[in-house]
Amino acid sequence: MTVWRSLAEVPADVVAPGTAVTIGNFDGVHRGHRAVIARARQRADELGVPLVTVTFQPHPMAVLRPEHAPSMLSTLDERAALLADAGVDHVLALPFDLDVAAWSPQQFVDRVLVEGLRARAVVVGANFRFGHRAAGDVAFLAAAGEVAGFTAEGVALDGGPQVWSSTYVRTCLAAGDVAGAAEALGRPFSVRGVVVRGDQRGRELGYPTANVPTDGLTAAPADGVYAGWLRRRDSDESHPAAISVGTNPTFDGVRDRRVESYVLDRTDLDLYGVEVEVSFVERLRGMVAFDGVDALLVQMADDVRLTRELLGR
Repeated sequence: MTVWRSLAEVPADVVAPGTAVTIGNFDGVHRGHRAVIARARQRADELGVPLVTVTFQPHPMAVLRPEHAPSMLSTLDERAALLADAGVDHVLALPFDLDVAAWSPQQFVDRVLVEGLRARAVVVGANFRFGHRAAGDVAFLAAAGEVAGFTAEGVALDGGPQVWSSTYVRTCLAAGDVAGAAEALGRPFSVRGVVVRGDQRGRELGYPTANVPTDGLTAAPADGVYAGWLRRRDSDESHPAAISVGTNPTFDGVRDRRVESYVLDRTDLDLYGVEVEVSFVERLRGMVAFDGVDALLVQMADDVRLTRELLGR
């Protein structure tokens, strides 16, 4: 997998035979995205050319309407890894700014698809829009392709009762429905980060946790307690974990929202400074402020029991 961070980085020799191209934000690389990529991969193989995904960095909404920019399901590096796993050969992470936003659909076709990538086939989602004021669509792409020498088609992102989309995944996460998010993604939703030193309260209670801070730029499930898995990013071994997301309202002074993972039956893990991936399987309950430590300990023991049962299945 090669990631090009501008059109200037695209090697002429790589695209000389032509390319098959997919275009979109591909945030999270959910099952709808994978349907588009699978069709594009088929076209690339038929033509004997590499498959290139064009995505945008940052998300266009962060430039056009930053107050409405969505929290991202994946970083660019995570997206690239997921796209490679789906069968993409190269990623063009097109820098998105106000100049690019002002391109007409024809300018986008000419600069990116024709001059930049020498596209011979373009595959997008059926509802794909592009260019200034989203004036371009699949029909425009198909007509432009007839002139420029590439084919274009749209693939329906049908997930049954709903259309698979990054927005749908975010809606599931906001409701704490990590199982629904996993169904749309085709894998458990996960967050990544470096473990930081917390207030040590979990260790004092007999449940030491690996703490990963969250921010408003990256998506996370709703506050609550979840069953899931923790994996060091430098290892293939996953550990069953009871996971708390939120600010721990039972204790005063905790204001930063974070993901705290207690690895079942392990009090010997030293993960400070280690990058981990925390995957969510099922929500156990919402976040509750308890009257005292004793009530909290009873609930934590029950959380661990339920986590063990769920993950054991």
